[in-house]
Amino acid sequence: MTAFARDLPFGATLIDPDHTRFRLWAPGQPEVAVDVDGLGIVAMTRAGEGWFEAEAACGAGARYRYRLADGLAVPDPASRAQGRDVHDPSLVVDPRAYRWRHPGWRGRRWPETVLYELHAGVLGGFAGVAAMLPELAELGVTAVELMPVNDFPGQRNWGYDGVLPFAPDAAYGTPDDLKALVDAAHGLGLMVFLDVVYNHFGPDGNYLAAYAPGFFRSDVATPWGTAIDFRRAEVRRFFIENALYWLMEYRFDGLRFDAVHAIGSPDWLDEMAAEVRATVEPGRHVHLVLEHDGNVADHLRRDFDAQWNDDAHHVLHVLLTGDADGYYADYADRPAERLARCLGEGFVYQGEPSAYRKGECRGTPSADLGPTAFVLFLQNHDQVGNRPFGDRLVERADPAALEAAIALQLLCPQIPLIFMGEEGASRTPFLFFTDHHGELAKAVREGRRREFAAFKGFHDGETAQSIPDPNALATFESSRPVADGADRRDLYRRLLALRAAALVPHLGGTRSISAKAVGPACVAARWRLGNGAVLALVSNLGRSDCAVDPPKGDLLFETRAGAGEDVRAGRLAGPATVAFLEPAR
Repeated sequence: MTAFARDLPFGATLIDPDHTRFRLWAPGQPEVAVDVDGLGIVAMTRAGEGWFEAEAACGAGARYRYRLADGLAVPDPASRAQGRDVHDPSLVVDPRAYRWRHPGWRGRRWPETVLYELHAGVLGGFAGVAAMLPELAELGVTAVELMPVNDFPGQRNWGYDGVLPFAPDAAYGTPDDLKALVDAAHGLGLMVFLDVVYNHFGPDGNYLAAYAPGFFRSDVATPWGTAIDFRRAEVRRFFIENALYWLMEYRFDGLRFDAVHAIGSPDWLDEMAAEVRATVEPGRHVHLVLEHDGNVADHLRRDFDAQWNDDAHHVLHVLLTGDADGYYADYADRPAERLARCLGEGFVYQGEPSAYRKGECRGTPSADLGPTAFVLFLQNHDQVGNRPFGDRLVERADPAALEAAIALQLLCPQIPLIFMGEEGASRTPFLFFTDHHGELAKAVREGRRREFAAFKGFHDGETAQSIPDPNALATFESSRPVADGADRRDLYRRLLALRAAALVPHLGGTRSISAKAVGPACVAARWRLGNGAVLALVSNLGRSDCAVDPPKGDLLFETRAGAGEDVRAGRLAGPATVAFLEPAR
């Protein structure tokens, strides 16, 4: 069997079974030592430009920390594993210990992708996720996307408070447990993506500023604290190595990059992506996906495969719920026209002023990009969990309209993403949860309630004070999805099978022909697939009848019996989605 490892230029590197090399960038320290349990303190040698090195007589499993000049003991920022939590000693790991059962896996082409976003913690850790892989494969999912798994403070967290980017959190399992999850997925023909956070560190357990203050910028702040200084070569290398580590050592098939608009040096993104493309083995399919609130399309013309289409989510949410608070206000006016622009061109905002952003122009032109450059979703961790009570669309949307939106999402040529529980019509919330303590726990709890104090979306009798405490165990436990609808699962299965058979083989080279609003909540869109066939979708998410141009071709799918015949007659009563496919001539 085969083993894989990424030799890192920092951290703890196993030289042989009994010796480990340690390397740390600590330009703010006059001296550094490595403190190994059972061995004692080993002085590190200054290696120039802020680097310290040492070799110690210890092997895999050794517990160690770096000891600074003032005596402070800190974990390794490149720790491959922690003893228990972020404040505990780091562990020396043998990355070649795991023997892969499917080393020949080369991935899948991007157009085949159907993403399923999940949180490993609420599903029982890495072993729990592995156990549900067969049913996801049977459903028609082709790629599992894990919310961040790197080490965070406490036993539960969304993952976006991580502080040790190279260490899978011990609450979910060991490094080998995570590799076994990826390996099992590959055996079932599933890709695995990882959500990575390079725009900030969490508020508890990040010691970098104590020995490498230059890692951060003093002149720029983000919503999560001081900005990371991507102008520095060492910082750029740290995160490039992290991306390569997950892709090469853990064999992830893709990465989703969180909130990259908060990275102050956007050129780093393209530098990193280019190095990934140059490093990954020839013939292996690896995919890179952005989340970028600024709708900057240029990255998608280079080495990134796609970007989350927040615009499409927002306008679909408005059509399904009527919400117009916060950023939804930018989509409340003429929502069908805005949805049509998403279907035809990708982004709604391509340089237009945003009222929510007080007139600031947002976005760049995206009409030249193919539809597979955009990831389309009805829900995700943010759009559910950042609601005050974590409520899902199944609780708020008209059931027929929601099914029409699901059909639109899964038969549209954009890449679909399903959020865990959607396929089973789960009614359990997905709440924001953490495991902070003391003053930090109080600040997080009160800050969240203060954030929603003026929110209009509360139900009768609910106030900001009734928002669940993020730190309560019950908040985490109540966020486990529970299937509540076999019919909904069957709908997903049928749609994904249809997508795989009729659309996926021809998505390469697909281009929009037209997309227009034909009613207050109704859109009609057409695409020419790569084989010359024409896909037509008519989707009415409202209750009003809409006049439509009868499409050509064969009926592919209808969410309501008779809806296809109605469209052929030139009208569509909602809610309904109808798809037609005109064969290539």
